[in-house]
Amino acid sequence: MTGQRGGGYNRGVDTIQTRRWLVENLRLLWSGLNHLLWPAVCINCAESIGEADGDLCRKCWDELLESTGGDYCRRCGRDVGRYGIVDGACGQCMGREAYLDRIARAGVYSASLQTMTLGFKRGRTELDRVLGFLVRSALEGGAFAGRIELFVPVPLHWTRRLWRGYNQSLVLIRRLRVPRARVSTELVRMRRTKMQPAMGSEAKRRANVAGAFAVRKGHPFSGKAVCLVDDIKTTGATLDECARVLKEAGAARVYALVLAVAGQSVS
Repeated sequence: MTGQRGGGYNRGVDTIQTRRWLVENLRLLWSGLNHLLWPAVCINCAESIGEADGDLCRKCWDELLESTGGDYCRRCGRDVGRYGIVDGACGQCMGREAYLDRIARAGVYSASLQTMTLGFKRGRTELDRVLGFLVRSALEGGAFAGRIELFVPVPLHWTRRLWRGYNQSLVLIRRLRVPRARVSTELVRMRRTKMQPAMGSEAKRRANVAGAFAVRKGHPFSGKAVCLVDDIKTTGATLDECARVLKEAGAARVYALVLAVAGQSVS
């Protein structure tokens, strides 16, 4: 009887191992067929990639690393050497009034980061896998993640939001992981402004967004540390106007997190 039980046990083990072998080989077969029928491509440039490359090809990864590797001023996000900061500000920020307290950026608006940011803005929401990783990394290196109580997407006018179908800043926020922070959409754009890239000078950009934002009644901003999230910062006119409105509504601190800062050079 003991020998029979032992033989039954061994047969059971053999059966389980055989099933596992079949499942594993079927999985490998399906993976091979899937790669043959639908080869992996870079989500940025559509070049063929290997399974170990992630979502981007080697060229796009290299460009991305180059765009995200520089030092920058934590008040305006502009490129600056580590020895170019005095009292927490670069030469362009010193003595200049600003409503933003600090900024964190993923990188410089160039090469593959520029292509992906524009694509993300124009409907390619699948790019949030890579771009979400970049903004998370930027936030972790920004030294204010632990202070944030509210994330606020820079709002679109309702007509632009309806046309696009989503607010790219809100999509990025959903990729962030700060347990104690909530998301608020109580900052709104009251009028449709011209596209900022069409405004030639910083003064025109600031005039374009002046008075364009407001907060809803019953907003949660009073006494809170708020982090604005946007895709691209150029002169900072939009972010600074949003920060001004939030501080007038009682926000204690206003930070900013952006994918890219434009008008910079990749060193």
